[in-house]
Amino acid sequence: MIELYESQRAMRNMRRAAMQRGVIAILDVGSSKIACLVLRFDGSEVLGDTVASMAGQAGFRVIGAATTRSRGVRFGEIDTMAETERAIRTAVQAAQKMANIRVDHVVACFSGGDPRSYGLVGDVDLDGHVVSDEDVSRVLSACDVPEIGMGREVLHAQPVNFALDHRSGLSDPRGQMGARLATDMHLLSVEGSVIQNLAHCVRRCDLELAGIYSSSYASGYAALVEDEQELGAACIDMGGGTTGVSIFMKKHMIYADAVRLGGDHVTGDISMGLQVPMSTAERIKTFYGGVVATGMDDREMIDMGGDTGDWEHDRRSVSRTELIGIMRPRVEEILEEVRAKLDAAGFDHLPSQQIVLTGGASQIPGLDGLASRILGQQVRLGRPIRVQGLPQAATGPGFASAVGLSLFAAHPQDEWWDFELPVDRYPARSLKRVMRWFRDNW
Repeated sequence: MIELYESQRAMRNMRRAAMQRGVIAILDVGSSKIACLVLRFDGSEVLGDTVASMAGQAGFRVIGAATTRSRGVRFGEIDTMAETERAIRTAVQAAQKMANIRVDHVVACFSGGDPRSYGLVGDVDLDGHVVSDEDVSRVLSACDVPEIGMGREVLHAQPVNFALDHRSGLSDPRGQMGARLATDMHLLSVEGSVIQNLAHCVRRCDLELAGIYSSSYASGYAALVEDEQELGAACIDMGGGTTGVSIFMKKHMIYADAVRLGGDHVTGDISMGLQVPMSTAERIKTFYGGVVATGMDDREMIDMGGDTGDWEHDRRSVSRTELIGIMRPRVEEILEEVRAKLDAAGFDHLPSQQIVLTGGASQIPGLDGLASRILGQQVRLGRPIRVQGLPQAATGPGFASAVGLSLFAAHPQDEWWDFELPVDRYPARSLKRVMRWFRDNW
């Protein structure tokens, strides 16, 4: 427990120090691309009113942005260290060059690691006095931590609700009086080796890790509007290697999971079905792809092209109906898996059931209609909220994670380790094995 608690606090302190110096980098390590944003903080409100009121952060501006093709990352996890290190260096150096400033600290996010959610509860007696920071610390440490499994580590641990006597739904009970304080906490665990590999890779790039987040959490924070975060909504982040699922309520993430399928699997099906290289399949998917065929699509022929040197092979063409016939089953499979995750989370019991699709693979034409049929809910396509200085090329749904991460860097939500937990009140089930790598690496 102590290792986990202290190491997360160390990263928070590093982030604060970087902000005081005025600059920090954001690193979204995805399966299809690695995106880097360089943020400058000037202490003033530079965002639109809606964003500033939602995130409540000091002003920041994007002064550098770069993306590179992701190599060495599969299913949102590092597969080849040297390739990933080279890709991260390329993206960070290009963003630094655009910003004309050197960056030492990065806040990173990733989508793999087999995330698992837990809901914890805790309560303490107050003896009728005013709730203080110490009382909040006591009630958080009163939560009974589950056995998360060997080799797994806690990535997020957030109080999502407080109750004071009979009054529930409090976001911050401090300063109020009562006799009994209770809390609900959301804990997200992931495979420890995935975090270790990412932390090691970032260090090999001569950078300091000043925070690490789940991509599902970051993209939901950026793509959901304030009402959706408050009343209940799910964010489906369709990336290249994985599709992240996160559910928000009362402006907090209350559930996260991931499906190990994404846009790259659709590309792979096209590549195999049409017997073309992956690069050609990606081009065909991007320009001509879809999931709903009409009568017109029989007549629309797509020239596949090629450079094998075999003229007959390279001049082949295929109808758009055939292409859609290859893409649709895989997209349906991804959405069916997502529906199973939402059902397991009890999403249909929330007061509002809005679903927002984001991520690069969400741009397939007709996807929102197909998703609303399979998921049985209202579905809309979500783009990340606007932040100042973000280049036009980085405003699409593929950048939801990076934008959400920027908002967290400016103003992270309270987590367990932001409170001074009394040493004698650490949870009975010690989390000493959790995040032991921090002790070895920091």
